[in-house]
Amino acid sequence: MFAISMLFLMLFILLGVAFFTLFERKILGYIQFRKGPNKVGLLGLLQPLSDALKLFSKEFYFLNFGNYMVYFFTPFFGLMISLMMWILYPFFFNFISFYYGLLFFLCCSGLGVYIIMISGWSSNSMYSMLGAMRSIAQSISYEVCFFLIILSLTIFFESLCLINFILCQVYSWMIFCCFPLFLVFFSCCLAETNRSPYDFSEGESELVSGFNVEYSSFMFSLFFLAEYTNIMFLSFLMVIMFFGGGSFSFFFFLKFMFMIFCFVWIRATFPRYRYDKLMYLSWKCYLPLVLNIFVFFIGVKVYFYFIFFSKN
Repeated sequence: MFAISMLFLMLFILLGVAFFTLFERKILGYIQFRKGPNKVGLLGLLQPLSDALKLFSKEFYFLNFGNYMVYFFTPFFGLMISLMMWILYPFFFNFISFYYGLLFFLCCSGLGVYIIMISGWSSNSMYSMLGAMRSIAQSISYEVCFFLIILSLTIFFESLCLINFILCQVYSWMIFCCFPLFLVFFSCCLAETNRSPYDFSEGESELVSGFNVEYSSFMFSLFFLAEYTNIMFLSFLMVIMFFGGGSFSFFFFLKFMFMIFCFVWIRATFPRYRYDKLMYLSWKCYLPLVLNIFVFFIGVKVYFYFIFFSKN
């Protein structure tokens, strides 16, 4: 049952990624007063299949320079790490129940920086290396705030298990008492997934494509799949951590779709930041705020423990 559950989960994630791209292109089209994909199949529903066939059937570009084995296998490892994070989906039966699930997520999320660094270095191209350096600096800067927010909520809920996060928010959602924390966390998620307005590693208007400039065909599509899988997982994680709700209810998936829509909405609305402002925002705005909230949560827990033990 575990193998069957795992197979179905990965299959539906990859299908979800395919139709996420269609959803994004449709939303961007309507925001820009155009139709978006509407030719392939009914209302463009077969467009993801057409894109997949095009990407996987294109000619593969073989490098005559660089570290070829590392260059070839890095996209596979990137997709594998993105899919591994979905093991944390809180099934209540026939699957792994991670009591230290968030710790596993932090380990997998930290490995994403290495994928970008190694793919940029192994191409042996100056442009891909520059894109990798920009992306690594951005990811490391925002990972500090990202991990501190998760640690703050872990101290508040006194658990690393996502099922306990759901159970603790049955009557009240965390977004009502931690709305600034949610906004910072959402901004860090945008930076972690290299989405607009923080898409400095893949700034198509000023760079060719950043760290993946030497990748083409199905190798590029693996990076594409890994990025959109990360976006879907972080949307799912934000719903679990701030919006509560059962993980199998219709309302839960409605909140999940709303968070995915927010990623697309921000891409269509905001222009790209300047790079120095990106670093300023992380180190001088977000980090002091998150550290203050972190100390506040610790103080609240110490205060309640003091009251509890003084009464007993």
